[in-house]
Amino acid sequence: MKIGILGGSFDPIHFGHLIAAQDAFEQHKLDRLILMPAAQAALKPGNAQCPAADRLAMVRAAVDWDKRLEVSDYELQKGGISYTIDTARHLKKQFPGDQLHWIIGGDQLPRLHLWREIGELAKIVGFIFLERPGHPARTHTEVPGLRLCRCDGHLIEISSTELRARIRAGLSLDYFVPHKAIELIREKNLYR
Repeated sequence: MKIGILGGSFDPIHFGHLIAAQDAFEQHKLDRLILMPAAQAALKPGNAQCPAADRLAMVRAAVDWDKRLEVSDYELQKGGISYTIDTARHLKKQFPGDQLHWIIGGDQLPRLHLWREIGELAKIVGFIFLERPGHPARTHTEVPGLRLCRCDGHLIEISSTELRARIRAGLSLDYFVPHKAIELIREKNLYR
């Protein structure tokens, strides 16, 4: 099986995340796609604005109807800084005969050499990268053995930072965030 993993803070999850997931799923003919909320992103210290349980609930609410997408709470249950190498090792044990593909934004390519144990990670997973608006991908990296696959798709410039600012300003999240996630944000008064 070909398994894609899309990690992130999902703080909050938005249609940019979901369209990227769908594009990777379809273009690379994935059998499964796992959304993996991070407990704490290693290269973005202190970035999560919302408690882990609420971020997980928003992700689950956003995709509970879509059988192509799964949600894993592995990194949240593990806690601490979420290093991709640890998650990849866990998934490789869980799915030993399957191909793992980590989905990233093209803006992450120049930073891959900073990822913990990137050489070992490159042996476990291939990378599917999506170009993000305003961040043209530089596909040459200094990581030996790195397997890169490009994903062309419907790139939508939405940032979670912008969405949190919209909430604080009293603006609508409609057409940016799935409705069920918006309901959770309102119900729990998140990001205010």
